[in-house]
Amino acid sequence: MRGMTNYSDMKDGDLARLGQSRPLSLGQLFWAFTWLSLQGFGGVLAVVQRELVDRKRWLTREQFVEEWAVAQVLPGANVVNLSLMVGDRYFGWRGGLAALAGLLTFPVLIVLALAMLFAGVSDQPQVQGAMRGMSAVAAGMIAAAGLRLLPSLKKNVLPAPVQWALIALTFIAIVWLRVRLIWVLAVLGGLAALWAYRQLGPTGPSPRQGGPGQGKPKGQP
Repeated sequence: MRGMTNYSDMKDGDLARLGQSRPLSLGQLFWAFTWLSLQGFGGVLAVVQRELVDRKRWLTREQFVEEWAVAQVLPGANVVNLSLMVGDRYFGWRGGLAALAGLLTFPVLIVLALAMLFAGVSDQPQVQGAMRGMSAVAAGMIAAAGLRLLPSLKKNVLPAPVQWALIALTFIAIVWLRVRLIWVLAVLGGLAALWAYRQLGPTGPSPRQGGPGQGKPKGQP
């Protein structure tokens, strides 16, 4: 691990080096996910994207979109699944456990403490109004994160009209028709995966083409 370049302190907006950094130790991975989790009040997607892509440069936008999509399909909390995948990407199962521990340890302690304090004031109108206000901010953060990730779709194997059609159908199904997420993932996600498979072919993109999912091998800086 010694002598490995760390780009984690680069200024935001240095797009030329996106995805070139990596955690240098299990401890760095643990504290990075600890700090990430302590910022994730409601709009965790926005925080994860900013920390892992824009600040740490541990993932490119394309890699983040792909791994977040897998995290959403798998059972359990999305960010928990993502932490396991990111940790495993660099340090195998030890990295997955370190990232998961960082994500959960301090938030669990804080939530337990707040739950005991909140129990006595949860019925007050002022507190309920404050919670509703925070939910509006969380929704805005999630929407902003989604818009920031849209440019990564340029490298997607699906044609742009198909991508926008899938986005529109997903929005309509969830927001207007109130279709359960599992059915949206099964139907629209399955169709998108099948279409992408047909576009790529059974052997996938060649190394020369450098497909959207091509990343560095595990353990490489």
